[in-house]
Amino acid sequence: MEKKPQTILFLLLVFSFGAAQNSTARKVEEFHVGVILDLGSLVGKVSRTSISLAVEDFYSVHQNYRTKLAIHIKDSMGNEVQAASAAIDLLENYKVQAIIGPQKSSEATFISKLGSIKQVPIISFTATSPALTHDSFPYFVRATLNDSVQVNGIVSLIKAYGWREVVLVYDDTEYGRGILPHLVNALQQIDAHVPYRSAIPLSATSENIMQELYKLMAMQTRVFIVHMSSTRASLIFTKAKEAGMMDKGFVWIVTDGVANIVDSLNLSVIEAMNGVIGTRFYVPRLQEHDTSFLIRWNRMYRQFNPNELPLDKPSIFGLWAYDTVWALSQAAEKVGVSRNKNKRLQSSKNSTSLDLLAVSTDGPELLKEILHNKFRGLSGNFDLTDRQLPVYALQIINVVGRSWKHIGFWTLKNGLSRQLNQNGLKITGPASMLELNPVIWPGESTEIPRGWEIPASGDKLKVGVPTSAYPEFVQTSKDPVTNATRVVGLSIDIFEEVVKRLPFALSYEYQAFDTIDATSSTSYNDFVHQVYLQRYDIAIGDITIIYSRTPYVDFTIPYTESGVGMIVPVKETVKKNIWIFSKPLSKGMWFGSIMFTMYTTIVVWILEHLNGNTHLHGPFSLRQLEILMSFSIFEEKEKLKCILSRLVLLVWMFVFLVLASSYTASLASMLTVQQLSPMFTDIRELQKQGGYVGFHRGSYIEGLLVDIGFDRSKIRSYAPDEFRIALSNGGEHGGVAALVLDVPYIKLFLAKYCRGYTMVGPIYKSAGFAFALPKRSPLLAEISRAIINITGGDTIIQIEKKWIDQNDCQNEEKIDGSDSAITFDSFGGLFLLTGFVTTCSIPVALLMNHYKKDQQKVLTKQDEPNNQRYAQKGENSHIQDGNEGNEENGDCGDIDNQGRILVPHSPNRNGDLLGDCTQNNRVTATTHFGSDFIHMEGEASMSQSCS
Repeated sequence: MEKKPQTILFLLLVFSFGAAQNSTARKVEEFHVGVILDLGSLVGKVSRTSISLAVEDFYSVHQNYRTKLAIHIKDSMGNEVQAASAAIDLLENYKVQAIIGPQKSSEATFISKLGSIKQVPIISFTATSPALTHDSFPYFVRATLNDSVQVNGIVSLIKAYGWREVVLVYDDTEYGRGILPHLVNALQQIDAHVPYRSAIPLSATSENIMQELYKLMAMQTRVFIVHMSSTRASLIFTKAKEAGMMDKGFVWIVTDGVANIVDSLNLSVIEAMNGVIGTRFYVPRLQEHDTSFLIRWNRMYRQFNPNELPLDKPSIFGLWAYDTVWALSQAAEKVGVSRNKNKRLQSSKNSTSLDLLAVSTDGPELLKEILHNKFRGLSGNFDLTDRQLPVYALQIINVVGRSWKHIGFWTLKNGLSRQLNQNGLKITGPASMLELNPVIWPGESTEIPRGWEIPASGDKLKVGVPTSAYPEFVQTSKDPVTNATRVVGLSIDIFEEVVKRLPFALSYEYQAFDTIDATSSTSYNDFVHQVYLQRYDIAIGDITIIYSRTPYVDFTIPYTESGVGMIVPVKETVKKNIWIFSKPLSKGMWFGSIMFTMYTTIVVWILEHLNGNTHLHGPFSLRQLEILMSFSIFEEKEKLKCILSRLVLLVWMFVFLVLASSYTASLASMLTVQQLSPMFTDIRELQKQGGYVGFHRGSYIEGLLVDIGFDRSKIRSYAPDEFRIALSNGGEHGGVAALVLDVPYIKLFLAKYCRGYTMVGPIYKSAGFAFALPKRSPLLAEISRAIINITGGDTIIQIEKKWIDQNDCQNEEKIDGSDSAITFDSFGGLFLLTGFVTTCSIPVALLMNHYKKDQQKVLTKQDEPNNQRYAQKGENSHIQDGNEGNEENGDCGDIDNQGRILVPHSPNRNGDLLGDCTQNNRVTATTHFGSDFIHMEGEASMSQSCS
């Protein structure tokens, strides 16, 4: 029993020795990884904490792994040279198999090139420059997203809010310039202009930044896109608030470089950024079970940065850093640690230290495993298959107070929306600002900024005015005292009325356009071109919108009538046409009238034939047609007997009377109007006849006439005061047969000389007169909107009456040479009335005729027993003869013609009064009393009725 404790002690020693042997056998090998960060920046501090915590968390979960990352962190101090030196040091002294970082895109360019040569994967979660591509750097992996991904989201905001001009403010670095080509191209696709690019160099001081901001403030554009590092952006917004550029009317949009770390910025910077909107890469919120991660992360952050204020949570860059370590740890485990980790190149006399660096033998396999590794990380789906993270969604935020609020989302597939769901975006219509949550703009304004303003401290708007040949439109003069330009005219009144209706104050001054020859053919083209050359901010006057001018300027909507017409003399002629009597009625009207006449005739014949009119009895004949077509029977015996026929005829005669009256009035009007007709109604006709045509000297009409086909020898130019003389002389006496002018000029001419001239056309489509502004001018939409307001009301009429003395004769002699015939549709109601009455009369007549026949059958059955009794006795032969006479003359169907009267003589005797219907309307009655006969004769009137 005493040896038992010794035995147990021996067994424990053996077990401990075996465990030690197993532990030695499973020794974990280190996989060296370098990290290059700017440890003095906020992103560097957050990333360092996340990387260290990721290594600790990963291997606490995977305790049985044979490899373990050995992290070697180097500080780049925000300098490209220092970052390159750190990379060489890591490769040479630490033999790292991969490098996480560097932090800046400019640093990543050299290090990625070095990694591609030495086959060492370079994984960066902060270098977002589009210039870093795997084609140029095959061993570069972007554990973040390309800056160009957010371009479409930003442009969608610009389009949704309707802003037309944008100023770009960016760092003058590779990071800042990298996004510009993509952003400018996307803005051009939505017709948004970039009038200025503000590049802020790294050497710029606070004074330099203030000078640049004052320069931006003097511009009209009020929409700024800021693409800078968080450090530079903080300085920009602080100074912008001092300059008064964070007030109402301004729009500031920041890219992901700032929006992603808004939570980590200084409170004074966040307060200065109030009203800013930005786009950031969307990351699903951490779940409640990740609370322990936040606690551990904050504890480690305080350990590394004891003098810094604590952070609530890591930024998106911290989450990407954490997931990057997990991805690299899994890839390292699959690759393992090779004994011959690096293969050193042979040295030569001219070799540099870079040439002496070893090439990693495990680099290709490690890169392959990194790209194939997919998992669900803290930042979402971590998938580097395309050498960068997939684009899921962009979140749009608005900085308010000391934090930010959610505005909406953007995705490549569905655009803008307020919320996300499992199936994608909730889209109810085209992307617009109405689908986003309300924004609090700078100056705590809820009103959407216009995106541009007229600077209060800027120069006055330079308004160019030409020397017009029509003083009614524009007339310029110089003030002898102040030497200022004075202008009057219809175009000037419209422009000044437009300025009154703008939603903002507009300070401007007139500047006369001086030229050697104001009537030269190129004077107005030169005048419009001055806007393109930025001599004028806007050009007003009688400027026609033509295509050749549109590449240089933008035109407002026209404020006058559009089109080009002809002024031609009128001649007094009597148009000789033997068929002019047929012109008042259209072909459809003639056809309809004839068909209704025939239809009414046939119905009247049917009605009279059904009711026994002796003049229309029997087969249809020419005599019956003559009676019916005349609708009037002159002889008394030929009058219509049926009341339905007379009703149908009465309605038709009313329609015929109205039609005849209209025909007479239309024919008289047509004959009167045709006494005045234009000399020419078609410019092609004038061109074929070789006539002379005139136009306003210096107008674009000359080119139009040449395009139509006129020979230049047949085209003559005149000043406005020579128009009437040219038309009076005619083409054979040194004048012209017609003048081709813009419609507003024609109205002005006819207002003065309305007798003997008229307008033909418009013969050509033109857009009319308008104002010219620079391309993509922010004033264009506002001025056009004001012009619509003016031309849609009574204001334009009053202005035209003031400058163009219009009178009635202008309208009287405006002849188009067309005859207006009466159409069938004009009398549709009347034809419908007569057709309805005529059609309904036929079934009514048939029903009444059927009723009359039924009554006759009943009476016939009642008479048959008496007729048989007297026929058997043979007592009254002349009664039978009378019956035979009735059969010969026909049955009229009237009770008055029956003539049969029953006269009672005594209770025991019956008497019958038998009558005979004869042609001369006499009735003979015989009364029988027993064996005696009493003969009675008398007159009885015969009548027939259709009813």
